[in-house]
Amino acid sequence: MRIEQSISVEASREEVWELIKDPAEYAALLDWVTTSEPQDGDRSPGVGARYEMRVRVGSANVGGLVEIVEYDDCCDIVWTSVTGVEQRGRLRVRPDADGQTRLTMRMSYGAPGALWGTLAELLSGPQISGSVRRSLENVKREAEGTERPPLSGPSIPRRLVHELDNVRILANHGMVAPMRPDKVARMALIGARWGASPAAGVLIGAVRHPDRTMIIDELGSLTYAEVDRRSNALANALKEKGIGAGDRVGLMCRDHRGFVEGAIGVTKLGADVLLLNTSFAAPQLTEVCEREEAAALIYDEEFEELTEEAGKNRQRFIVWHEEGSRSEPTLGELIEEGDDSPLPPPSRTGRVTILTSGTTGTPKGASRTNTPLTLDAPASLLERIPQHEGDVIRIGAPLFHAWGFSNFVLGMALGATFVLRRRFDPEQCLADIEKYRCEVLVVVPVMLQRILELEEEVRNSYDTSSLRAVNASGSALAGDLAIRWMDEFGDNLYNMYGSTEVAAATLATPKDMRRAPGTAGKPARGSIVRLYDDKGRQVLQGETGRIFVGNQMLFEGYTGGGSKDVIEGLMATGDIARFDEAGRMFVEGRDDEMIVSGGENVFPKEVEDVLSSHDAVSEAAAIGVDDEKFGQRLKAFVVLNDGQKASEDDLKSHVKSNLARYKVPREIEFIDELPRNPTGKVLKRELAEGDSEDEENGGADEEGADEGESKAEDEARSEA
Repeated sequence: MRIEQSISVEASREEVWELIKDPAEYAALLDWVTTSEPQDGDRSPGVGARYEMRVRVGSANVGGLVEIVEYDDCCDIVWTSVTGVEQRGRLRVRPDADGQTRLTMRMSYGAPGALWGTLAELLSGPQISGSVRRSLENVKREAEGTERPPLSGPSIPRRLVHELDNVRILANHGMVAPMRPDKVARMALIGARWGASPAAGVLIGAVRHPDRTMIIDELGSLTYAEVDRRSNALANALKEKGIGAGDRVGLMCRDHRGFVEGAIGVTKLGADVLLLNTSFAAPQLTEVCEREEAAALIYDEEFEELTEEAGKNRQRFIVWHEEGSRSEPTLGELIEEGDDSPLPPPSRTGRVTILTSGTTGTPKGASRTNTPLTLDAPASLLERIPQHEGDVIRIGAPLFHAWGFSNFVLGMALGATFVLRRRFDPEQCLADIEKYRCEVLVVVPVMLQRILELEEEVRNSYDTSSLRAVNASGSALAGDLAIRWMDEFGDNLYNMYGSTEVAAATLATPKDMRRAPGTAGKPARGSIVRLYDDKGRQVLQGETGRIFVGNQMLFEGYTGGGSKDVIEGLMATGDIARFDEAGRMFVEGRDDEMIVSGGENVFPKEVEDVLSSHDAVSEAAAIGVDDEKFGQRLKAFVVLNDGQKASEDDLKSHVKSNLARYKVPREIEFIDELPRNPTGKVLKRELAEGDSEDEENGGADEEGADEGESKAEDEARSEA
């Protein structure tokens, strides 16, 4: 198939050529190109230069090695395929009327496969043509300095091809498989009646594989059929207590069967589940329950005092508890007393409200009231992560968090067996992997670090060869931590970047992290990821900008009101990042964490990564503190590895040898551990609050000990 289109640009040939002369930047400029990675980074663009180029054909992301065969300054660039899918492209720049420039794009390709390839070509032709047109318009707007309009949604044929490919991906992983017609009919009826809810997940599992173990925890194991019956009993008992469709029930539990049965039982009534963070303080819990209008609370006994104020005028039920008398009814008692017969489908689908992490303020509920008509959510992960039907999954990440819960929902769809523990213990995790031959491990990055901190003899005493995929998300995954993990446990690590509001945005494979340690990967299937500056203009490849994501899983707004910034239909995540020449994203930190010191912009994460790469350092965090001379200065907090020593000067020299001098922290404070929330995110506001208290109590004698350093910093800024 061959497509050719042209556009007239109100700019000189030189200005247009400047935008298109380097194929390494095509992923950020040309709509159909997803990757354009130079094979020789030191070589300038020109005849003979080769690039790993992947393009969208239909819904597939295909391509291979291409070589530049023509390269005439301010005239033509022509490339052709060397390996992979057949493709040939040309960009032509010519003078046009009235001093304008004529830009022409020509694209030809052959879709992979026979029947499927023919279908993809027929249905994707309009899509490729539209991509070429959008690419021309991108160049025109960049050259003319005009704003881009909102992105339009995909066409119906393009959506159809995309969803057909989603089905193919799910089938390859066993989520869609041949089975008896009566089972297919029953499962389809459940899906239609119960919607996308935890209730539907266990109901389908009980039909498809009733005797398969669903949960293993400290109390033993339960099959899919047993969880179905027990959640029926719980739902009927809650119904007798007055809980019904449309009510909201707060769930504050650690990872165990009670969390699962509570979430499923509530949604079987058509009520909504509010997932509560187990690290909430009492005032936070009370505020959230009042704002979200919770009708009842289900919680572990250890949180009883915390729920005292929040539970006023609300029904309260205890889940995990020690033996003895209880002040409130327990979930176990409700299940024993309840009728375990099936419930009729409710008048509305029970939903799950997940709270934001609250690292920058009060946690907010993220609402998705409508079920997207797409299979992107599971397909975006399964396209790159080797999970399969019937896997045994050790979930370490907290189930109340979006990452833990989304992996639980995906696992239910795959008929997985879940190994759950109330608290994460690194050695117990390795023992579980060996004992149950777990194929998948779901973690937040700090859990990987805690496993690697075990004595080598302890780590080597467990057989973890069954692990096929280690899924990490929830907080930043440092490059050196990823490499250390893969060097010891194999190339099984997958790093997902996203948020409660935008779902999955990018995904890094082991290959990505080997080639570019610290990367958050490339855009996930079904997601568009772009970086914009403070004025809403898309930044160039290599430059830092605010992350904006577009997909069909964007949330609809916070339950208490408000939303995120939106540009061209894409939603902000609150983070900043840059893309490398291969289209891999590197998250630099929160967009409100940038430090302006002496007129220079400093992003804490790059300093933290360099500090963490020092052999003596276990982890590090950096914040900006007020400075009379520079406005702000960088202060770092460092945790050393057990038995390791390093001085402040040692670490400053290490940073200075890797980064610009103005990025060297003015102060480095050694602490025993960084304050974190349950998902591993560092609570920098606590570090800042502690630093403010230190300054109020006297602080450092900057005019004495820091005098020489201030002079050196002045010199560094003068040089910059």
